[in-house]
Amino acid sequence: MSRIRRRIAVHFTAQFFFLWVFVVVTLLAASLLILQNLVNKDLKKTFPIGAVSNIATETIFEENRAKVPARWTDQLKKSGCWLQIVDAEGKVVFSSNVPDGLKTSYGATELLQIEEKGRMGSFRIMTYLETMDKPYFYMLGLEDEGVDKLEDWFQSYGENGRISSQSMVTLESQIRKSEQYIEIVDSEGKVVQSLGAAKRQEPYRPLELISMRVEPALHISDIAVYFDNQSGNTWILHNRKEQRDVAKQAILNDFILGLIYLGGGLLLLTLAFATWNGYRYGQPLLLFTDWFERMGQGHYHEALPDKDRKKVFRKNGKLRMRYRLYKEVIDGFYDMAAKLETSEKERVRLEKTREEWMTGISHDLRTPLATIQGYGHLLESGQFTFTEKELKEMGSMIRGKGDYMVELLQDFSLTFQLKNNTVQMQESIELNEFVRRAVLRYVNDATIQQVDFIFEEYEDDLFVKANTHWFRRMLDNLIMNAVKHNPAGTQIIVRTEVEVSHAVIYVEDNGIGMDEETKRNLFERYYRGTNTEEGIDGAGLGMSIAKAIVDAHQGVIQVISGVGSGTKIILKFPRLLD
Repeated sequence: MSRIRRRIAVHFTAQFFFLWVFVVVTLLAASLLILQNLVNKDLKKTFPIGAVSNIATETIFEENRAKVPARWTDQLKKSGCWLQIVDAEGKVVFSSNVPDGLKTSYGATELLQIEEKGRMGSFRIMTYLETMDKPYFYMLGLEDEGVDKLEDWFQSYGENGRISSQSMVTLESQIRKSEQYIEIVDSEGKVVQSLGAAKRQEPYRPLELISMRVEPALHISDIAVYFDNQSGNTWILHNRKEQRDVAKQAILNDFILGLIYLGGGLLLLTLAFATWNGYRYGQPLLLFTDWFERMGQGHYHEALPDKDRKKVFRKNGKLRMRYRLYKEVIDGFYDMAAKLETSEKERVRLEKTREEWMTGISHDLRTPLATIQGYGHLLESGQFTFTEKELKEMGSMIRGKGDYMVELLQDFSLTFQLKNNTVQMQESIELNEFVRRAVLRYVNDATIQQVDFIFEEYEDDLFVKANTHWFRRMLDNLIMNAVKHNPAGTQIIVRTEVEVSHAVIYVEDNGIGMDEETKRNLFERYYRGTNTEEGIDGAGLGMSIAKAIVDAHQGVIQVISGVGSGTKIILKFPRLLD
């Protein structure tokens, strides 16, 4: 059964492993989807400021040549941005959508100045320094003409940090053409003057202007700023814009897509595996259920009907693939069915034997009881006068029938004990001396004069493990059977021998012998009948008891006989060696 345990463990472990992997992949994909959503939202809010680090993440370098994904270059072009990547020597190794006049190499202080100011000419510059393997400096430029315009307007139309009243009409005509508007905000965030379509009345909160600068996607306009240090006012130029789609984080997108495909594949594989397992395990279980039902109905001989047999076995007798996992179970079922069928037959046989026993015992007890009952009625009636001799004969008859019934009950009790294996073999006996004494009892019995006894012993000591009481009973039954069923003048020879690891006892006679039917049924209970008119015949259990005692001693009994040629009974028992 260890093989089937291993196979079942492997099958279910693999199934749960795939399910576990699917759950892990699903959780990972869900986590990355959430992460991608957050990253894309942040990228959209901060574009183009946040785009530089994402471009750096996806850029691949081969032999000092940079490869930027096409979606980023397209996005930069749509957004009016340009990109340059500078190596450690200041040389531009990649350019995209750059305007005319931009340098192809930079000095150390030039890059430092760009990083410090965040501007280069009319362009606002977002930078990122990558130092993972080789250092590369990324510059993303966005044209920002609003700052120059504000500075010109401040110089031309400004007065005490505000727009002069005489310049309002002139400046307003200029900004209306480009759908722009100007707000002048003091140090507290309050709008002290506005020009154009501006309608804001409430002051700006401290972080609101920062958000408009850092997260432009959250607001409807881009802003350019000019600070007047003298008045403390800030000029803000709002330039209305159209909402633009921002390229999503491609690495996460591709990775998540791969995980989704992997998870879907694992799910399909798991479902297929589970379906296959359900079919593989379900079909045999239904088969076993039917099998148990048939066994419950007592159909032990029909382990599998023809229809199910065709499902389980191929034409060549081998198990089909789906049932091979249960090979040991199916073999066990067949073995169990065979044993149950044997047990059922044995039960029927024992039931029949019990009925025969009860019938025989009833018959055996009824006859002597009828005799005792008859004599009792005669004595009780007082109608007859009996002589002393007649009374002795009646008493002898009653005692004989009583002894017969006691012997019958003892034989019945012994048969029951032997049947239930309650006879204990706890003694070691020397067989030569034990058999010699058993034979000597018959030699000295004055009532047995018509038979000659001869005992021949083995030259060395023979030891066997036995129960002396029951072993003596076995020998008595065999010897008495030879005495009872043979005519006067019969010679009975009892001898001991050795055969390999067994001690052997021979009980043989030169009497009338037995025919084949008698020999075949010699050890069957009540085979010879129980007629109490022949008191010496006993209850008909003697030979059956003898065989049961032999079996209880792990021995073997054999009968060799023929009509007119005498009988030889051979007993073999395991020998105790020194």
